Amino acid sequence: MYAQKATIQNEAGFHIRPAQLFSEKAVQFQSTILLKPEGTTTTADAKSILNLMTLGLEKGAVVLIEADGPDEQEAVAQLAALIESGFGEA
Repeated sequence: MYAQKATIQNEAGFHIRPAQLFSEKAVQFQSTILLKPEGTTTTADAKSILNLMTLGLEKGAVVLIEADGPDEQEAVAQLAALIESGFGEA
């Protein structure tokens, strides 16, 4: 298992577009990937837009990206970079 923290950067938080981009990136990997907001026990399947949307993440929220599988490090690195980039939103 490999994990890394990331902070939601975009103003609107983790709304439908970021959730879609995140899940589309996550399904490219074989590993099982979970997203966990810091300070909670809640987890979401990173490959499910609906699961991601239920987290209600806002700007500044810190999340833990966990992956377990053959490409876990690459998956975590790319997903963390996507979050830190603000999903391309200005």
